[in-house]
Amino acid sequence: MAIAQSTDTQTLPAATFQMGQVALISGGHFVHDVFASFLAPLLPLLIEKLSLSLTLAGSLSSILQFPSLINPLLGILADRGNLRWLAILAPTVTATTMCLVGIAPSYPSLALLLFVAGISSAAWHVPTPVMIARVSGQRVGQGMSFYMLGGEMARTAGPLLAVAAVSWWGLEGAYRFIPIGVAASIILYLRLCNDCARPANRAGRDGATVWHELYKIMLPVAGIIVAQGFMSAALSTFLPTFLSSEGASLWRAGGAFSVMELAAAIGALSSGTISDRIGRRRVLAFVMIAASILMLVFLAARGWLVFPALFALGLVVFSTNPVLMALVQENNPDHPATANGLYMA
Repeated sequence: MAIAQSTDTQTLPAATFQMGQVALISGGHFVHDVFASFLAPLLPLLIEKLSLSLTLAGSLSSILQFPSLINPLLGILADRGNLRWLAILAPTVTATTMCLVGIAPSYPSLALLLFVAGISSAAWHVPTPVMIARVSGQRVGQGMSFYMLGGEMARTAGPLLAVAAVSWWGLEGAYRFIPIGVAASIILYLRLCNDCARPANRAGRDGATVWHELYKIMLPVAGIIVAQGFMSAALSTFLPTFLSSEGASLWRAGGAFSVMELAAAIGALSSGTISDRIGRRRVLAFVMIAASILMLVFLAARGWLVFPALFALGLVVFSTNPVLMALVQENNPDHPATANGLYMA
């Protein structure tokens, strides 16, 4: 990434890889997404408690994702002003709402909690990849890999933490974990570099202008996201429910989900770094072909073979994000948050 010349309206990207700041933001990503991943492992219990149909149960994930429609607006705001506070508060808000889903007495109240969690998630995921790009120097792919490692490790630990909460305190007892999110927000407040959260250009063009500049990149990126989404959304939402319907215990179903997410963490850590060396396109082409084949292998697997099939599937199906985020950041360094908002939407 070219280093911008110093002006009154621009924030300089780092010349070197700032491991401390990368680790801090990645750690915040871990804590935030630990709680954001509570829905899938708790879904079988919520279905039973609230007598939900599979259609209503599936809609819960859509409600959680629906606020991503405001991501372009958040990106425009981030390019015009400092949204550091959104990133700081997001772990607390997400932890609070997701830990209270077991207390929700009805589908509407559950949907409201998830909607608020979705807004908080959007507030976290739009500005923080831009911060990572600014402190990664010339190794943006590696920085994004560390960032996504935090998210994928969270989706490994999150289901186990959710199942542990149910085992220890029942479905309503997960609120005891809320202080973890509060502690993460306090650490981010004390340690997050203010410079990396400042806008690159306060004047900022609108999202339509940035889209016009990016469409040659964003159109194929959108195609990859849609193709991957059919696989990743199904796995992220219904894997524990699917395995439970096949007779697996809650612990086994949650464990299988964690196996997949552990593999996803390894894939996320390696894909961005590899793409720095051999190119983004080559990595994306390999991942898309391999993911399709491995999905068929998983569907045909039975018994203990499910676990290695899930590990291989997780290794590739979630590994595109660091590569795509690095691609988007490199192709619009003047308005990175707006570009990332369009990508995240």
